[in-house]
Amino acid sequence: MKLIKVLFIAAGLTLTANAANAQQKIGHVNSDDIFASMSEVKTVTSTIDNLTKTKQAEIEKLITEYQTRLKAAQDKEKTLSEANKEAVTKELMAAQTELQTLGKKIEDARGQAAKEVSAKQTELFTPVQQKIQNAISAVAKERNLSYVFDTSSAQGANNLVYTDGSEDITPAVKTKLGATATATKPAAKTK
Repeated sequence: MKLIKVLFIAAGLTLTANAANAQQKIGHVNSDDIFASMSEVKTVTSTIDNLTKTKQAEIEKLITEYQTRLKAAQDKEKTLSEANKEAVTKELMAAQTELQTLGKKIEDARGQAAKEVSAKQTELFTPVQQKIQNAISAVAKERNLSYVFDTSSAQGANNLVYTDGSEDITPAVKTKLGATATATKPAAKTK
């Protein structure tokens, strides 16, 4: 008799635990939509765009210098004659060395610019992404959600196939962040 009571109690606890698990709430959020609607993202994007333009201008200046020196060397080569062959050849060899050095400097500048822009993106976007993540967590806790799926395209393939029955918390997260209207999506978002 005692064994039967223990089994019924164990079965009751198991059923209660299963019922509690069945009541877990699921929500979904579109982090791309939230990200695009934040005013901070517009500021960060503008800063990144300005940095990119500055770096591009520096590289274009080096390319212009390269093209000018190349044209000067080509013009100098046209003046080559038997009388000045030795002097012009030395000048052309020096110009070739300068052009190679300048070409390497251009490639180095491109690589350095890419690194700087990437570092700036990480520096500026990471706090915004963390702020969004904190807001999502806060809204999920307020609404007693056990799971929240991100339906944004930035997640690669949509990780949620069926959303009926889940709660879309995107508007609540936007409200918590003070972001209202949906803006155009930024060009790049790092994770």
